[in-house]
Amino acid sequence: MQEIKIRDEYIKLCQLLKLAGLVDSGAQAKEEILALKVKVNGEADERIRRKVYAGDVVEYEGNSVKIVN
Repeated sequence: MQEIKIRDEYIKLCQLLKLAGLVDSGAQAKEEILALKVKVNGEADERIRRKVYAGDVVEYEGNSVKIVN
């Protein structure tokens, strides 16, 4: 599982996908989120700007990313 350290209280889901290198662009992140291919803490969510906090786990195409402070 990859860990991504954030310096703020949260990061937006679409930004996290780009930061983690799981997608190439914001447009691709948006498409994948809207297609319910991205899970946050085990649940699909279509909110592109969903706030993801330390301790949350994001899953996409077999990759897992944990947010840490």
